[in-house]
Amino acid sequence: MIKRKLVAVLLLMNFAAIAQDLNKQEVKNEVIRILDSINKAKLPDTKSGVSNEEHWYDRISLRGYAQIRYNGLFSTNDKVSCEQCDKSWGTTSIEPDAKSNNGLFIRRARLVFSGQVHPNVFFYFQPDFASSPSTGIQNFVQIRDLYFDLSFDKKKEYRVRVGQSKIPYGFENMQSSSIRLALDRNDAMNSAILNERDLGIFFYWAPAEIRERFAMLVKDGYKGSGDYGVFAFGVYNGQIANKLDGNRDLNVVARATYPFVIGSQIIEPGIQAYTGKWAFTGEISPGVKVNDPQYVKDQRVGATFVLYPRPFGIQTEYNIGTGPRYNKVTNTVDETDLNGGYVLLNYKLDIKKQHIYPFAKFQYYDGGKKYEKDARSYVVRDYEIGIEWQPFKAFELTAEYVIADRTFEDSVLPINRQQGNLLRLQAQFNF
Repeated sequence: MIKRKLVAVLLLMNFAAIAQDLNKQEVKNEVIRILDSINKAKLPDTKSGVSNEEHWYDRISLRGYAQIRYNGLFSTNDKVSCEQCDKSWGTTSIEPDAKSNNGLFIRRARLVFSGQVHPNVFFYFQPDFASSPSTGIQNFVQIRDLYFDLSFDKKKEYRVRVGQSKIPYGFENMQSSSIRLALDRNDAMNSAILNERDLGIFFYWAPAEIRERFAMLVKDGYKGSGDYGVFAFGVYNGQIANKLDGNRDLNVVARATYPFVIGSQIIEPGIQAYTGKWAFTGEISPGVKVNDPQYVKDQRVGATFVLYPRPFGIQTEYNIGTGPRYNKVTNTVDETDLNGGYVLLNYKLDIKKQHIYPFAKFQYYDGGKKYEKDARSYVVRDYEIGIEWQPFKAFELTAEYVIADRTFEDSVLPINRQQGNLLRLQAQFNF
């Protein structure tokens, strides 16, 4: 009897073990089946090599660059400065023994998000993480560009640009700061539009072949201006970027340019002009008089000629016009004539994958700067001699020796001519 009971217990235990093993195997099989179904849903189509579904973020690209500067070498006069150029260069202090704080300085730190989000819609967004709202305050985030290009044909030869972007006035103004040889833009053309940008609507046209040429002149290291059309026309606030309009008078701008191929050379002549009314919104000091501070005439016309460095290059621009300017005799801001430009000579030397660009630049400007204190009066005669070295695509080093003669006068400094020399250095990182 005991033997029978023992055998029955052993049989029951055996069946339980078998059942447990079966349950484990069933659970394991079910888990594997579920995982396989999930993976099949996520994996791309291996036959075509692409995902079955296209996402909006697949069309977005990200790139950027950063510039680190040092302006503290061999300076003979710390009071030589350029407010629109580089806030770490010189000092505008009125103290007789003032010294510049020429330490290391982040000049630019930019990211560019862009993409063709629709066959007829392209977007571009560029914030700068090294903006300086005032002297001594650094590294604030500010929108530089935010615009959309709406095209009307498959080749995208006809486009309308809406948003904050560069105003099509001047070749050097159009050049990206990541491409330009001289560390700063010239006073004469750049005094037209601070930071080169404003909020507006622009029409651009260029044949597909010329759009490809514009792209090649940048991509292959010829220091092109980028694609701003063969013809451009538009309207904008006229109050500089990131600032509310000060009146209801929109500025009107037009530009025409064309890169011709002549043998092994490429030349690009151009002409541009704008007209509008400037509105002062806090730039005028107490006691300084302006006839009509909301509607001061602001208009210019400029000419451009570029011989791209293959291997020797010339880049020159000149503009004339009318704009506001401080008058130290009457302590007023008047509508006066202005004129000025620059000549840049450069050379492109390729050593394997390295690029070396020696350059020399002379600039001249006689006029006012509407966006500075009291529409500060300027007479500028600067010489710059420099060299840019690109050992590889991600890094550039520029050294520039400046011989400056700058007169800049306002109600606080009615007599102020500064002359001096210094060596400026910049390291640029592209990513």
